[in-house]
Amino acid sequence: DNSNGYGHGVSSFEEEAIGWKVIHADVFRPPTTYPILFCVFCGSGVQIAIATGSTIGLSAVGCLSPARRGSLLNALLLLYAFSGTFAGYTSAMLYKSFRGRRWQLCTFVTAVFFPGMCFGFFLIFNTLLASVQSSGSVPFLDIAILTGLWSGIALPCVFFGAYFGYRRSIWYPTVTSPVPRTIPHSPIVSHNHYLGLIVGIIPFASIYLELYFIMTSLWMNQFYYVFGFTLLVFLLLIITTAEITILFLYYQFLAENHRWQWLAFLSGGSTGLYVMLFSVVWERQLQPSGMVLTHLLYFGYMFLISFATFLVTGTTGFVSCLWFTRTIFGSIKVD
Repeated sequence: DNSNGYGHGVSSFEEEAIGWKVIHADVFRPPTTYPILFCVFCGSGVQIAIATGSTIGLSAVGCLSPARRGSLLNALLLLYAFSGTFAGYTSAMLYKSFRGRRWQLCTFVTAVFFPGMCFGFFLIFNTLLASVQSSGSVPFLDIAILTGLWSGIALPCVFFGAYFGYRRSIWYPTVTSPVPRTIPHSPIVSHNHYLGLIVGIIPFASIYLELYFIMTSLWMNQFYYVFGFTLLVFLLLIITTAEITILFLYYQFLAENHRWQWLAFLSGGSTGLYVMLFSVVWERQLQPSGMVLTHLLYFGYMFLISFATFLVTGTTGFVSCLWFTRTIFGSIKVD
């Protein structure tokens, strides 16, 4: 009968298959660990990548100039707010593909997670600066403008994008089985978290020299004008992260590890860890004062930059691996 024929077809397929082909019925299984947080990370990564890439691109063609005080920061904030549409669209579409039902919660967390983290750090640091009567503290009016920018533009844009994203779904070429396949024990699978940390070294090496100059201009009050080269380095970072993460994932598939979503994101995002470690080493060149506040400001803002790098490179790793996985499993036939 049909059921026996179907069972025989899958059995013969698995007997002939080697490595990654045997996990065809499990590779598109949604992650069971923090699916909402995963979608929020991916949506935030897309938003930061679009805002950063657009700002660098506009600066490269001469539309923005660091000589005009605050022009880069203002452009980045506006582009980030309007890029919330892409964040909402990505997180909602991904959450629907995970068969999630609480898309409103997913969208709201996407809208407040990274901006709320940045705003919280900013308020704490600004309060500390004001307490020591520093000229670097921001007036209350500017804080009110930032709050209005988020609540009036960024938040509605995220929900606007999510409205359309939840009406779309990601197509998967294979059918997921109701019972998860057991992942066999192997050194590649058991040490995948340590191997994932190695993935971030190569993308970080591609941006190391440019990062040095950016840090110098950022923290030593020097103008930075080489945005054309920065744009090339940014594209190189995206391409390198995608390629090395796909290679890492392929070896995981050969070991029959079908739990790949978080693995692809964390391994690609490990570049952010190396950015943070680099900032710890580079701090010596600042020759900071002995005040605790100086060190707190530096490491606090560098943590935000490193975390943003983690979100961008992690999203790049996951999206590239999703394309790779759909491509290779769409090329096989299961009777």
